[in-house]
Amino acid sequence: MKSNLVFLQARLDSTRLPHKVLLKINNISLIDLQIERIMKSKLIEGLVVVIPDTEINDNLSKHLLSKGQKVFRGSSENVLLRFYEASRIHKSKVIIRLTADCPLVMPSLIDNMLEFFKKVKPEYLSNRLPPSFPDGLDIEIFHSQLLANLMNYNLNHQEKEHVTLGIYQDKNKFRVANYKNSIDLSKYRWTVDYLEDFEFVKKVYEHFWNKRLDFDTNDVINYINLNPAQNDNKIGAEFRDISLKDHQ
Repeated sequence: MKSNLVFLQARLDSTRLPHKVLLKINNISLIDLQIERIMKSKLIEGLVVVIPDTEINDNLSKHLLSKGQKVFRGSSENVLLRFYEASRIHKSKVIIRLTADCPLVMPSLIDNMLEFFKKVKPEYLSNRLPPSFPDGLDIEIFHSQLLANLMNYNLNHQEKEHVTLGIYQDKNKFRVANYKNSIDLSKYRWTVDYLEDFEFVKKVYEHFWNKRLDFDTNDVINYINLNPAQNDNKIGAEFRDISLKDHQ
C-alpha cells in the first residue's frame, strides 16, 4: 500500500468548456502539462486519473493510457462512489484529490500541505476553508478510510456528486483543518472553466515554457504584476461567481 497517492479528477464533458483538458499549449495537452507538474512533487508516490465511464470520455481514457498514465473509470453521477472504488484498487493511506480544471497546481504547495497534514494529523485538509490561495490551486488531502466511512452515510445527491462535501460540511464528524497562505491571494482566478481562463493559463505556461515544471505561485504573481494587461479581464474573470465550480 502506498502512503501518498494523487487522484486527479477529470472528464471531457464539462458544460462550459467541453474537452478543455485536451486543449493544447505548444502541442501538449493541458492535462499532460498538469500531470507533468504534479509529478514534480517530492512526496507523492503516484497518480491515478479518475474519470467517468461514459462513452464521451473514451477518448480521454485512450489518450491517458497512450501516455502510460494509470486510469480508473467509474460512475459519472456518483463521483464519491468512483473515488471509493478507485481507492479499493489503487490503495493508499492518504489521497491527494486534485481536479483537471486546475492546471497551475503547484508541486511545492502539494509537498507543503502533505508535511502540514503529517504534523497536524487531521483526517481531512484543504486550502479552501476559507480560501487564501488563488482559485485554481485547490488541494485536498485526506485519509482514504474517510471514503469508506462516507459510504455508510445516507448521502444526498450533492454529497455524492462532490466527493468531499460530506466531510467538510459537517466538521463534527471528522477532524478537518485548513491550510492558510501567509498572504490572501484568493482574489485571483487561475482555474479553467471558460475560454478566457484557458487563454490566461496558456500565456502563463508560454511565458515559463523553459521551466514549466519549476515556476511557483510567486513567479505567476510577478508575471501578472509585470504584465498589467493581464488584469483587463480580472485574471480570468476574477469577479465572476466562482462558487459554482464546473466540477470534473
